[in-house]
Amino acid sequence: MTQRPLRFGVLGAGRIGTIHATNLAARVAGAEVAVIADVNLPAAEALARKLGVPRAVADYHDVLAATDVDAFAVCTPTSTHYQVIMDALTVGKPIFSEKPLDLDLAKIDTINAEVARRGVPLMLGFQRRYDPDFARIADEVRAGRVGDIQIVRITSRDSVPPPESFIPSSGGLFLDMTIHDLDMVRFVTGAEVTSVYARATVLVDDMFTRAGDWDTAVITLALSNGALATIDNSRKTTYGYDQRLEVFGSRGSLSNLNVARDRVVYRDDAGEHATTYVPFFPERYAEAYRLEAQAFVDAVRAGRPVPVTGHDGRQATIIARALADSARENRPVDIRE
Repeated sequence: MTQRPLRFGVLGAGRIGTIHATNLAARVAGAEVAVIADVNLPAAEALARKLGVPRAVADYHDVLAATDVDAFAVCTPTSTHYQVIMDALTVGKPIFSEKPLDLDLAKIDTINAEVARRGVPLMLGFQRRYDPDFARIADEVRAGRVGDIQIVRITSRDSVPPPESFIPSSGGLFLDMTIHDLDMVRFVTGAEVTSVYARATVLVDDMFTRAGDWDTAVITLALSNGALATIDNSRKTTYGYDQRLEVFGSRGSLSNLNVARDRVVYRDDAGEHATTYVPFFPERYAEAYRLEAQAFVDAVRAGRPVPVTGHDGRQATIIARALADSARENRPVDIRE
């Protein structure tokens, strides 16, 4: 007997909501979108028309109450995640949520406790795990290709900084941007971070100073398996979106190349010239977002545990908060603090 598609209610029609709705409506096997909700109703209606989704609403509670919705995709602003997720949990249907669950650990713990109590599948959106290059590196590391892990190096640099209005509600550099890199360290090594040290400053734009934040950081992490990890972050490059990972071990190393707009190289008497990197994360991680949604749909339809949980979100948040303490106080911070 053919299993019918998992019908989604997508909550949020902004940039990330558009990415997920587009994938679920047309690019993910076994999924479809029944309704899109956004407080900006015209935005929800425009996205619904574009994707052929039958209806759009302004109030997400209408989606939670809908009988033709099997699962929810929470793509609303971070500040709303806690209430939206807690409300959705009362319905008892599977939930996919963009990161982070919340910026407050107590609220994250409340969400995770309620997920466990109700037995509702909740998957968190760390899409970089599903980037084909990063996923292959992780698979090869687990297969023992590099031997014992000794050093992990991540470079993560945005092509453009966020708007100033976003910074105060973002949680800051470490909770908004670095948190993806922290999850990647845990993902590729299978180890936990035990202590951190961060130096952070403002070199890109004084708007970060006005918000009490940073735009540039270099980070060192000690891991439970004895390895070390380094991360460098910047909020702005002049050459496109810069995303690199290397895992170095006793038998060798694995690393990825950046993703360019194309693979054409021009050579002349001045040298060799290649195109710039893709502009930002929607392009760089387009396939990762699709594969992430596919993994959620496949797990729910098969009755398997979801692959990225609220625990993963909690661990990354703890590390990010420790990094902020380290940068403010200029000292190493033990995660047990």
